Amino acid sequence: MSTGMENIGKEAVYAVMTTRPAEIGSAFDEANQDFVFGEIWSRPGLSRRNRRWVTLTCVGAAVAPRAIDEQVYGALNSGDMTVDEMLEFVLHFAVYNGWPKASHLEGVVRRQWARIEKDRGLERSPIEPASNDTLGLNDWDDRIERGVKEFMDVNLIDAPSPDTPYIHAGILNFVFGHVWQRPGLTRRDRRFITVASVAVNDAVTPLQSHVGSALESGDITKSEMDEVVLQLSAYSGFAKGEALQTTADEAWDRLSLARTAVGGVRHESA
Repeated sequence: MSTGMENIGKEAVYAVMTTRPAEIGSAFDEANQDFVFGEIWSRPGLSRRNRRWVTLTCVGAAVAPRAIDEQVYGALNSGDMTVDEMLEFVLHFAVYNGWPKASHLEGVVRRQWARIEKDRGLERSPIEPASNDTLGLNDWDDRIERGVKEFMDVNLIDAPSPDTPYIHAGILNFVFGHVWQRPGLTRRDRRFITVASVAVNDAVTPLQSHVGSALESGDITKSEMDEVVLQLSAYSGFAKGEALQTTADEAWDRLSLARTAVGGVRHESA
């Protein structure tokens, strides 16, 4: 006889993955259904869409073939993400996790979208890139200047001097002069993807920078960040989750002290 938790877990699996859960055959299967889906995915405090960004980043960074296939399919088949949003995610993912992993991820997105179109009896539709006139500045000097501003707007610190290829061509021209400004995903979407990326990659300095700026900007609230920690722990391990939680708590304490010093009141953005 099924317990209430088993039923909740099965319903959650179907809602997230859009496929019927497999029969439980091991302790892992049981924990995956009842804990990961029945409890974590079902928690309030973070939307399913934002949980998907964290999860897709985790399984993509882990190069977990079956999990990538299943999570990409669930995200697309549920309608939580469009195929254009998923392909935009792949580009942002590439910046923070590397192009080889992103290449595999893009292939999965294409194959799973083709599967969905076939299952729905739809005619295969070509995937069209964004038109060039929507993609921002093309002059290098203008892009570097705009990249400096975007870097400061995102990270809430001064931009580094463009004195190396990494900073000049990579960070200021491409990452902030182009990628962070592209249409297709909101800055808030990109925050969730980036925070999860730097956490799964154990990137200490970017982790401190991006977690701190996400909280300070209000793009991610502290309670949402705590939910990101739990979601990431389920898919990338509790050790990485602990590092993210510690970083978030320390950043939040610094922000609270700074607000108190100027007469502000500790609060969370809606």
